[in-house]
Amino acid sequence: MNKRKLSLLFTLMLAFLLLLSACGSNQPTAKERMQDYVHAWEKQDFEKMYSLLSKKSQKSVSKNDFVDRYSRIYDGIEAGKLKAKITEDQNKEGRVRLSASLATIAGPVKFAQSVQLTKEKRKDKENWYIDWKPNMILPKMKKNAKISVDILPSTRGEIVDRSGKPLAVNGTAARIDLVPGKMGTDQDKANTIKMLTDQLGITQAQIKSALSQSWVKADSLVPITTLDASKTDLLKKITELPGVVKTDVSSRIYPDKNASAHLTGYVGKITAELLKKHPNEGYNANSVIGKTGLELLFEKQLRARDGASIVLLDPTGAEEGTIAKKAPVNGHNIQLTIDRNVQDALYSQLKKDAGTGVAIDPRNGDILGLVSAPAYNPNDFVLGISSDAYKKLSNDPKQPLSNRFTAASAPGSTFKPLTAAIALTHKAIDPNQSVAIEGKKWQANKSWGDYYVTRLDQDPEVNLEEALFRSDNIYFAQTALKIGGATFAADAKKFGFGASLPIDYPMRKSTLSNDGKLDSQTLLANSGYGQGQVSVNPLHLSLIYSAFVNDGNMIKPRLIKTNDPPTFWKKKVMTPEIAQLLSKDLTQVIDNPAGTAHDAKIGGISLAGKTGTPEFKQEQGKTGRENGWFVAYNTDDPRLMVTMIVENTQKQGGSHYVTPKVKKVFEEVLKK
Repeated sequence: MNKRKLSLLFTLMLAFLLLLSACGSNQPTAKERMQDYVHAWEKQDFEKMYSLLSKKSQKSVSKNDFVDRYSRIYDGIEAGKLKAKITEDQNKEGRVRLSASLATIAGPVKFAQSVQLTKEKRKDKENWYIDWKPNMILPKMKKNAKISVDILPSTRGEIVDRSGKPLAVNGTAARIDLVPGKMGTDQDKANTIKMLTDQLGITQAQIKSALSQSWVKADSLVPITTLDASKTDLLKKITELPGVVKTDVSSRIYPDKNASAHLTGYVGKITAELLKKHPNEGYNANSVIGKTGLELLFEKQLRARDGASIVLLDPTGAEEGTIAKKAPVNGHNIQLTIDRNVQDALYSQLKKDAGTGVAIDPRNGDILGLVSAPAYNPNDFVLGISSDAYKKLSNDPKQPLSNRFTAASAPGSTFKPLTAAIALTHKAIDPNQSVAIEGKKWQANKSWGDYYVTRLDQDPEVNLEEALFRSDNIYFAQTALKIGGATFAADAKKFGFGASLPIDYPMRKSTLSNDGKLDSQTLLANSGYGQGQVSVNPLHLSLIYSAFVNDGNMIKPRLIKTNDPPTFWKKKVMTPEIAQLLSKDLTQVIDNPAGTAHDAKIGGISLAGKTGTPEFKQEQGKTGRENGWFVAYNTDDPRLMVTMIVENTQKQGGSHYVTPKVKKVFEEVLKK
């Protein structure tokens, strides 16, 4: 054979060997086969995992037992994401090194172990299969070992007022249980069930359903409902019924009840929808989460995170060791600037009406009270409000579920001091000059058609002080026109109109008009006395008035108690001289016998303030809905400013219905 033929033969043999090598490379390596197992493990596809076990392993555990055991254990430990790394063991064929971390209720469980794979031929195909051991479920686990998961409880952070008085705290509720064997005769049982339905607002069907559960025995404690533990008279009455037992249980409680309901909000059991909104945050189906108010806004700070431990037990139930442990983390307590005495004083005056009350310390911006009325008892929501009770709240025309202190509406004449401040800043008016005004209605020119600005008094001449304490709409409509729409709109922004309030609690922005402009002459005139399209949040109005006691600077509000010095939100919105002048004029609203808030005068306490009665009419000249407003602060060492609104006061005297209420708040808080 010549050299040419030998060379050709060698080339063909080499190609054949390369082809065989290529064909052989199609078979997975042990590492790749282990990776298939890990992929199934990541998906918790236990049936797929079982199919990858060696015959020897499958003889040691049946498919049903394998799948059932993994499922039960992984459900119990709330197994989550698996991260794994596989490396080949160079010293032995078919052996790989597994490093993995499995997320669980007790934190990550780490695997670091060698895994042997065996080559087996199945259906005429040879492949690698895992020699499985129980420690691949969880480390150190043996064939007949068991797992115990212990929850290490944590406590939710509490909310207290500036003095530490409780607003939202962890306490005890009264669970009402029935003991079937102690309910007496059928007639006694029927009487007890009827009495419970009458007193507790639950149906007979609910009680009978609870009693008919498969686990219930004669001596069982069967939970029926949970009540506010402070309802002592009701609890005494129902626990005297045969078979009725009270059991103390842990619960979130709201000692200030309706008075602080919209402020604190309430917690509740997490829903499936909320679980989807908070993925991978450690919540589970049994978690409690803030639903409204501060409980919702400060959920991250208040939230408690239970710990857990996964304990390995031998077949007898004795502990063999801890696989993983996560310590509980208690929520952080929150101390507010709120003064519960002020909060309760505000609510006491508002609880029979629809309205809102805001109180601040104008010197430092501490919010002392935030009340919305009517309200609801947040304890009812935590303990499980009945559908009938919730329906009643939802259908109430006074809307007790609505939070009014976050809203914004027409401020009426309480807006006039701001108009005056802008006018004085631009020297559009002379505060000492008397302005001649004829009659009770006025229009700038005939182009206004049938529209007029009206006033209650008809003094022929008024200066700024008189216009404020008499609340002369025509004076301030004319003043707004003297300022001009562009200047008025620009200066309103300096007072925070159109901006969010610098506070964690979300409040509606105050607006001067729908588009922020005052292009229309009638709109500008109406805006001068707080009508038109002006809309103000009550807290924002309080901050504007704080400039009268802070040399023209608007204080920055604070809801969380702090030792930090106060700061200003808006600086130099007016000069100190203008602030002092207007504050002096506003004392006449109360002190002058002709002042619109003279009925709020208190002996020994000097007050300044302004009333407002915004009107909501479909047509000028017609009667319509009115709201009553009153803002007041004490002028000597000013430490309390109250803004109160009561809705639908058209048949109660407008703002005159509100002024005595604010007066009582000052008497109760400052005269202690």
